[in-house]
Amino acid sequence: MTHDLSFWSLIANASLIVQLVLLGLVLISLSSWWVIGKKGVVLTSARRAANRFEDDFWSGIDLASLYARINRQKETVWGMEAIFLAGFQEFLRLRSQSTMDPESVVSGAQRAMRAAGSRELDDLEIYLSLLATTGSTSPYIGLFGTVWGIMNAFRALGVAQQATLAQVAPGIAEALIATAMGLFAAIPAVIFYNRYAHEVDRLANRYETFMEEFSNILQRQSYHLRKSYAEAARAPVAQG
Repeated sequence: MTHDLSFWSLIANASLIVQLVLLGLVLISLSSWWVIGKKGVVLTSARRAANRFEDDFWSGIDLASLYARINRQKETVWGMEAIFLAGFQEFLRLRSQSTMDPESVVSGAQRAMRAAGSRELDDLEIYLSLLATTGSTSPYIGLFGTVWGIMNAFRALGVAQQATLAQVAPGIAEALIATAMGLFAAIPAVIFYNRYAHEVDRLANRYETFMEEFSNILQRQSYHLRKSYAEAARAPVAQG
């Protein structure tokens, strides 16, 4: 008796449990590849946007002009631009209040930037957990299908009058397909998860560095503001 050992024939003749495992792994693999493609585009865009903004920010442009230009943009503000916008907007709002201490103004701007930075990082990290889950669980899901298929193969072998390799080979082959599918789903997910997690960490470091540098600039501006307040406070005394 001969058996058709082609790939599609093995899947078609597999037990229902093995077929469900294979279907689940195919869906998981397709989902992970969707995340891989989407996150690749998002992280590339974030890196380019950060490069463009840093070029503008350090070109010597007036911060108020840069702020006004970003506010006029029709596109969605995100990444480093969103951090700058949140910080400078809070800085201007607090500075307009005469009762605010200059140090408190800078501290408020820093808190606004940290909150904006956290939101940006959350957006960059979204769906990455799916890649991590796929990489860690897919081999075990495939192994479950393999164990189930081999178990069925040996059960069929046990009731057969004559045990031959030709009888057990199709069952074992269809079972091993589940292991192969599990690895096929897991390996790309692990590779791209590590790559994208590293990219997110690099962007997080760039955001953090920018927030520190921008805070220093705001600190210098607040120093000049405090100096002008002190001169204004001494003016009546000098006139008297």
